[in-house]
Amino acid sequence: MINMELYRTFYWVAKEGNLSRAAERLFVTQPSVSHAIRQLEEQLGVNLFHRGPRGVTLTEEGQLLFDHVEQAFQALESAERMIGEQSRLLRGELRIGGSDSLIKHYLLPALSRFCSDYPGIHLVLANGTTAEIIRQVKEGRIDFGIVRLPVEDRTLTALEAITVQDCFVAGPKFAHLAEKPVSLAELARYPLILFSRTSTSSRFIQEFAASHGVTLEPEIELASVDLLIAFAKAGLGISFVTRQFAQDELDAGNLVEVKVKEPIPSRKAGIVFLKNRRLSPATGTFLKSYLKLL
Repeated sequence: MINMELYRTFYWVAKEGNLSRAAERLFVTQPSVSHAIRQLEEQLGVNLFHRGPRGVTLTEEGQLLFDHVEQAFQALESAERMIGEQSRLLRGELRIGGSDSLIKHYLLPALSRFCSDYPGIHLVLANGTTAEIIRQVKEGRIDFGIVRLPVEDRTLTALEAITVQDCFVAGPKFAHLAEKPVSLAELARYPLILFSRTSTSSRFIQEFAASHGVTLEPEIELASVDLLIAFAKAGLGISFVTRQFAQDELDAGNLVEVKVKEPIPSRKAGIVFLKNRRLSPATGTFLKSYLKLL
């Protein structure tokens, strides 16, 4: 591949039709321009210019080369302009993954402000479990994910974002269970509604119950916190949810919290992204200015 600087010199000589003016454009001397043109002609084995007393004009071969070089430089200028616009957040993408509940209750307020401040940024949201979101981050399909912690993966950076507290909730049908704390063993005798078995939430409560010698057998398994809340309100059972996500229903009296004698540990949720991948301007700005994590 011929040195790009030779093509740059050729481009400006062809545009100006004059070696001196091309030298001024390139901030070099005229002899340097003449030398570069000679080098390019020697390497290509053709004459690129007709020399005359008033300047230079392109030969047939020179015009052919110029048509392609001009397109290449226009493409480069366009790319530079687009990169500049991305750096100033005039364009670009913000690709995020997470569960519906974490996006809705944690990211949505910040996303609303960010999209208002930077309307040129295209927002892409991916939904999935913690395992699915981590896979998409590692495959480069999204910039970062909001997931349950801890995440044990050396290829990822994990930033703790929020602390969440899980609890059992029920509708009016089982409201009597809220009168006093019950044991996990007693709770296991009632119809339970949990997230699907592959979810981190389901594994967490199952392992916690097992540590107290109790096996929880859900009658219903769902993939959405909104459905967990709705099914509990409908009296179909007792749901295990994150308290913050059900707080509005608890405050309104549509649900009651069923407290258990064994204290349920709080959990963490946070942002994960690839360690060896530089964050885009949009992603860096969102995490630093809107989530205060960087």
